[in-house]
Amino acid sequence: MSEPTRLEITVDQVNHPKHYMAHPSGIEAIQITRHMNFNLGNAIKYIWRAGLKDESKTIQDLEKAIFYIKDEINRLEGNYDN
Repeated sequence: MSEPTRLEITVDQVNHPKHYMAHPSGIEAIQITRHMNFNLGNAIKYIWRAGLKDESKTIQDLEKAIFYIKDEINRLEGNYDN
């Protein structure tokens, strides 16, 4: 009897890392965020992928999202020191 054929899956760590593709919808965050400005796109990205790369950093991911949301609020209110 021959050995079963092994399925090899290649993960592209630059363009499509596993945690990019892990959302249950099958959609990558970039498909949504490329239609937003930098701050909002980053906030959505961190929420979308919270804990998928490293579950122990879920809270850190959400704190990063909060950072970008607060930065966007400051931008809209004109509270930047240029």
